[in-house]
Amino acid sequence: MLYKRRGAIIVSLGVFSTKSNDFKTTIGGSALIEGIMMRGPTKSAIAVRGKDGLVIKEETFTPLKDKYPILGWPVIRGVVGFGVSMSAAMKALTYSAEVSGIEESESKFDKWLTEKFGETAVMKFITGFAMVLGVALAVALFIVLPAFLAGLYVNHIGELGGWRAAFEGGIRLLLFFLYILLVSRMSDMKRVFAYHGAEHKTIHCYEAGDELTLENVRKHSRFHPRCGTSFLLMVMLIGVVAFIWVSNPNLFVRVGLKLLMLPLVAGLSYEVNRWLGRSDGLPARIIRAPGLWMQKLTTREPDDGMIEIGIEAFTRVVPAEDGADKW
Repeated sequence: MLYKRRGAIIVSLGVFSTKSNDFKTTIGGSALIEGIMMRGPTKSAIAVRGKDGLVIKEETFTPLKDKYPILGWPVIRGVVGFGVSMSAAMKALTYSAEVSGIEESESKFDKWLTEKFGETAVMKFITGFAMVLGVALAVALFIVLPAFLAGLYVNHIGELGGWRAAFEGGIRLLLFFLYILLVSRMSDMKRVFAYHGAEHKTIHCYEAGDELTLENVRKHSRFHPRCGTSFLLMVMLIGVVAFIWVSNPNLFVRVGLKLLMLPLVAGLSYEVNRWLGRSDGLPARIIRAPGLWMQKLTTREPDDGMIEIGIEAFTRVVPAEDGADKW
């Protein structure tokens, strides 16, 4: 199969191309359990090192903005893109856990569900439940808890006045950093974060116009400005500013208003990240620096086998049309 990009021809696991340092791709990925998912403009591919060797799963899709143009408008596209990416990542993670052999044991309840509703329905339920649980935990940890702690401070120590939103934002950023730090120390996550590094290195290599070989990918950076870690940190930072306008003393009202504002915050964060991903100027480098620092925790240097997985997944989602994946 052949792919072209700016004079480049991608063949199987190699890219033969001219150097193009200004090219930024919309292709992104997600680290999985013993694998990587890459998602292009119209294709997604999962490559997992399973129990019996390499397993590849490819899918084609039609972007929602092609069906409903309004979903491609600024700010709105960020909210939609975040939801789609989260759903795709959760499905891919569940699939990789199954293929890699981590979920070999099946309880009686699992067997009953499969027999009663079918494997596809059960998988959709598990993925949906995991997404809902993940969102609920994120809301509890990063919105409810900071608001509650700020309320305790006001009730027992002293008034914060106009600094209350900033105080809550500081707590939120601290909790986010501690959460990432704790997760990065988990032994099971170290390999996942190494696959995350392989994903970034592969994308960097392609954007640089280098041939997609093991040697070339290996030399590229594991830090990428358009990483999901950077996006989440941007959501936190923009949230600090946006939530200044939420000053109701009632905890439940304050949390409710912030939840209503969250889609707007996510959409604005996407637009800022989009600009940061296109620009290499000094202001952009300064703003994206904290996100790159955070990636020191969420990425690790991959081994050669992980890089090969990244190349395998990436080459399957590059569009045939030259420039169709331009950021």
